[in-house]
Amino acid sequence: MNAYLRMTGLALAISTMAWGEVSQAAEVAKSTDVKQSGTLAVANTLDYAPFEYLDADGKQTGIIIELAGEVAKLVDAKLDVQRTPFPSMIPGLAAGRFKIAWETFSATPERLKQVDFVMFLKAGLAVSTSPDKKASFSGDTPLCGKRVGVSAGSASDFLVDKLSKECTDKGQAAIAKSVFNSSTDIVQAVLSDRVDARMDDATASSYFEVTSKGQLLVLPTLYEVAPLGMAIAKDDKETADMMVGALAELFKNGTYKAILNRYGMGAYAIKEPYFVGTMDALRAE
Repeated sequence: MNAYLRMTGLALAISTMAWGEVSQAAEVAKSTDVKQSGTLAVANTLDYAPFEYLDADGKQTGIIIELAGEVAKLVDAKLDVQRTPFPSMIPGLAAGRFKIAWETFSATPERLKQVDFVMFLKAGLAVSTSPDKKASFSGDTPLCGKRVGVSAGSASDFLVDKLSKECTDKGQAAIAKSVFNSSTDIVQAVLSDRVDARMDDATASSYFEVTSKGQLLVLPTLYEVAPLGMAIAKDDKETADMMVGALAELFKNGTYKAILNRYGMGAYAIKEPYFVGTMDALRAE
């Protein structure tokens, strides 16, 4: 009997130790703001499928919304998604209106003067057009002379300016850029022939190709493959550490990849989340 009790006690002790290790591994240091408020507040457009959008019932959903929900669980907080226009996000962080803007930002020297980033994905930029116009996008400079829609303040917005200059430097027609505040507005502009094409993240472009049921096709050229991340207020180490730590746990326990796979985006996963405060910190993944 004594031997049995000793063995049972030993098994219980080992089990308790193992549980303690699991709990410790899953523990994520909360920022002071989350500790005090009990809320994980995230600025987001809610208008960028498949990353964030409202479903047919008006429910917030998408890759980022699901990841944010899992992070909130890890830090024992309520998730508060604050709908914010994309162009207002970095100025909002700089002004202290919120601490996290969770979108698919690419890091640029200009942005890094105002904010830091936590990278969690990779992608490039792709161009989508209607099937009847696909053949017209050919040669080494397929966008020259075309009407291209972009999201205001996005990487596509800046890239189209650069590509347009390359067109004119070669004696070709400039790109006629149209700027929109909503990605769905750009899709409608292509479908209604107000623009010839849209430039956006390759991930979102692939999603819209599927959901448009053939009305939009992604062209084969991929521009500026790079990591993507959420923006954090500059030098807010507490918040950055919390988000890197929480995401690292989701990477490790398989939740991150499962969410990406659910939306057909597993190919855009990176090896681990990481902090970027300068351009030198970007990784080629």
